Amino acid sequence: MLEQLTGRLETLSSALQLRAQRQQILASNIANVDTPGYIARDIDFNAALQNAMTGSAAPGMANTHAGHRVITSRDGLIGNPLAYTVQTQPSFDGNSVDLDQQRANFTDNAIRYESTLRFINGHVKTMLSAITGQ
Repeated sequence: MLEQLTGRLETLSSALQLRAQRQQILASNIANVDTPGYIARDIDFNAALQNAMTGSAAPGMANTHAGHRVITSRDGLIGNPLAYTVQTQPSFDGNSVDLDQQRANFTDNAIRYESTLRFINGHVKTMLSAITGQ
């Protein structure tokens, strides 16, 4: 019964953590807009969320025994490796950051982060209402 109450909350929590990690990656891209040779990075949010929900390991690694554990890196993205973004505007210094695109991605991710927070808040309020019988 408790799993039914907290299942959605776990999904939203994973989404919130991934949104925060993606925000850091996008901020890093924007900060390195003038760094020669810097290649912009990003994660596939849908694939990362799916990996987080299924608890799957990094590609190429398989849990062959029930006692094996999924190893996570400090940033939690070991199962969701960073991908390099496709360069849309060629530059002489080899920098692949498209500032307009990165700003748009940053804003979109920030809005989705905020909406996820609101969903969590609403879910907690609903659970509290059910518990208190209101």
